[in-house]
Amino acid sequence: MKFIVQFFAWIMNWCHQLVPNYWIDIVLFTAVTKVLQYPISLWCQANSLKMVSLMPQSLRLKIDYYGDSDTIGEKTAELYKKEHYHPLLSLVPLAMQIVILMAFVKVIYGIAGQDSSSLLGRIPVRDGGVAWLMPVFAGVSAWLLGFFQNRINPLQREQGTAAQWATNGISIAISLFLGAFVGMGVGLYWACSNLFSILVQLACNWSMKPSRHVDYPALRKVQDELRRFEAELKAKSVVSPEDRRREKADYRKFFKVANKHLVFYSESGGFYRYFKSILDWLFENSNVTVHYVTNDPRDKVFEVAKSQPRLRPYYIGPVRIIPLMMKMDADMVVMTTPDLGTYQLKRSYVRKDVEYVYLDHAPASVQMTYRKGAFDNFDTIFANGQYQIDEHRATERVYGLRQKKMVPTGYILLDELFANYHPSEKKTGETLILVAPSHQPGNIFDAHLPELLPLLRGSGREIHLRPHPQYTRRFPAKMQAIAEKYGGESDIVVEMDFSANTSIYDADILITDWSGIAYEYAFTTKRPVIFINTPMKVVNPEWEKIGMTPTNITFRDLAGVSVDTDKLSRIPSVIDDILANPDTFRDRIDKMLADYFFNPGHSGEAAGKYILESLISRRKGRQQ
Repeated sequence: MKFIVQFFAWIMNWCHQLVPNYWIDIVLFTAVTKVLQYPISLWCQANSLKMVSLMPQSLRLKIDYYGDSDTIGEKTAELYKKEHYHPLLSLVPLAMQIVILMAFVKVIYGIAGQDSSSLLGRIPVRDGGVAWLMPVFAGVSAWLLGFFQNRINPLQREQGTAAQWATNGISIAISLFLGAFVGMGVGLYWACSNLFSILVQLACNWSMKPSRHVDYPALRKVQDELRRFEAELKAKSVVSPEDRRREKADYRKFFKVANKHLVFYSESGGFYRYFKSILDWLFENSNVTVHYVTNDPRDKVFEVAKSQPRLRPYYIGPVRIIPLMMKMDADMVVMTTPDLGTYQLKRSYVRKDVEYVYLDHAPASVQMTYRKGAFDNFDTIFANGQYQIDEHRATERVYGLRQKKMVPTGYILLDELFANYHPSEKKTGETLILVAPSHQPGNIFDAHLPELLPLLRGSGREIHLRPHPQYTRRFPAKMQAIAEKYGGESDIVVEMDFSANTSIYDADILITDWSGIAYEYAFTTKRPVIFINTPMKVVNPEWEKIGMTPTNITFRDLAGVSVDTDKLSRIPSVIDDILANPDTFRDRIDKMLADYFFNPGHSGEAAGKYILESLISRRKGRQQ
């Protein structure tokens, strides 16, 4: 710092030799320091333009993963790393200003010490009088800087209005503070620095034109899409005062119950069907009370509970569920939500002996379609088949993880599907085509629906559009747009009730991409599935370390026909072949079901028996 002070003193002396007036010298000194900092300013300009050029991609991530802040953060960090953008570089000019200010304070007070009558060292809050003009000047200069930065700084002008004026408000507050609490000479330097920063930004824009580095039409297009998306979401996701009061009451009621043994957690009403056969078996074969926590105030479970006194449902929204899970005080929690302990939902801080059980809501590979570490914090896994046990054990070996308890239950949902499927009871004579994609980026709804529908429509055909439950949960505005666009068509039905399986039973044709509904349909109806080869759903980039071919890939050839996205024109002929020969895949599908899945049709019983045995074992352990 001593060297910097000496250097600045030398610059001031040089300015004073040119113009023997310290007020003018401070203006000249500020200009000189801005010139010396110009290469750094250009460097920061390049970094800012890099950030703005990446905005179409980063905003697209917000749309694709809306509501999933963890994934958005992960993907954004990956994008910045890939493109060599460094967010902290924007702080370099501020850091330099602080260093210059600290050194310049010493220079000014040194000059003021030589002349006690000089106004340079007068501090407005101490000396008053004319010195109060300085904080006014400093504040106005900061306001002018903010006004122009909001219009000419390539990064700041892309911020929202609130963010812009929050930044400007901080700048004005700092300027007012410095203008009032330091010598007038320092205040003048700071005010001039604000004003010269406007000229520096104009020079940077001239040297490095933003329009040459940023695709502004693409940026504006994505910004408009995000604004519409958020506006629609806000309109559709307002929680009513009644539901808010209900949530608070249910939250209090949940914790008033002592000695809770068994809790089921559901993200939405569409997940009740994955628990149904387990609950039915427990109610028929035990006296256990089930506490059912759901994020959906319209969950079917509330209606079911009216006729089942040992089923106690609670509506807890997606925000309040976070502290509820942290304070969980039950013996066992059964859930279909992965990533326990790695994202919003944590293991209990109150009890360390809660047994967390994961139930998969799709007959899929666990190594590729879930995040790395998605199951590390579960104690028990209800496995659909040996393939899932093998994948979990291989993952535990590769990463040196503790072994979880594997329960060979089978795919629970098949119980209900098998029990309620009566092929002779189809209600219409029309050919029913069910389009039911997954929810990952590039899915059928997002990328291919306008192209696909004309290929499916025709006399005597009815098309059902059935979104994945996670799609409606994460992208309600997108789903609403689809419903509004196609819901009024006479031959198109947009399904929103995921508790019903009617369309799965009645469909003559199922078209999907990577959704687990393919196997629900194939195993129940014994009909083949048309798979559209959209981008493969890969959530874990390290899936190949496990050394096993994911069943998401192998199952496709066993259960149906795959069609590439650039060959969608093949679909009409594929549909005709399936309609003409509906039993072609029957033997192959039966063999696939027998070879890969535990307890077909009795999975709920297997899961229920394990739950009951575990709870009884815990009770005996406490009694001893």
